[in-house]
Amino acid sequence: MIFLTVGSQFPFDRLVRAVDEAFESGQLNGEMYGQIGETSYQPRNFRAVPYMEKQAFDDCIQKASAIISHAGMGTISMALDRNKPLLVMPRLKRHGEAVNDHQMAIVRKFEELGHMLVAYDADELPEKIRRLKTFVVTKRAARPEAVAQRIAEFLGGLVGRGGGR
Repeated sequence: MIFLTVGSQFPFDRLVRAVDEAFESGQLNGEMYGQIGETSYQPRNFRAVPYMEKQAFDDCIQKASAIISHAGMGTISMALDRNKPLLVMPRLKRHGEAVNDHQMAIVRKFEELGHMLVAYDADELPEKIRRLKTFVVTKRAARPEAVAQRIAEFLGGLVGRGGGR
């Protein structure tokens, strides 16, 4: 099963429509289930609900062979923790899908690290869906030393600006 999730804060009709059209054109097939929030677009080619209880959501993530999602950190973390192939499309301010474009920085970094595939626009979704079928997730590695170093550099910068009195 492929699981589509768009979070619950804002509608994401653009992604839901693009996935539905991918099913209609035959680019996606098989079992699909979606958690699509409050949306004005209702998919015709797969089953979906607006919201799910946490346990049902977790079960869908666990059962999924792949996940298609917005670029929310909660979903990204869950997919990575379970080594699930993940395709995301970031919400964009210009489409009224978010208050800013913070998801762009997230997806660029995670894509660079090989943790996910990214469709930056609905037009890219069909090609990324084809790649999702064989995508192998690069596992995330904890790097506490790097985090500690960045914190030390930040604090050192504060002291240098007179913040360490």
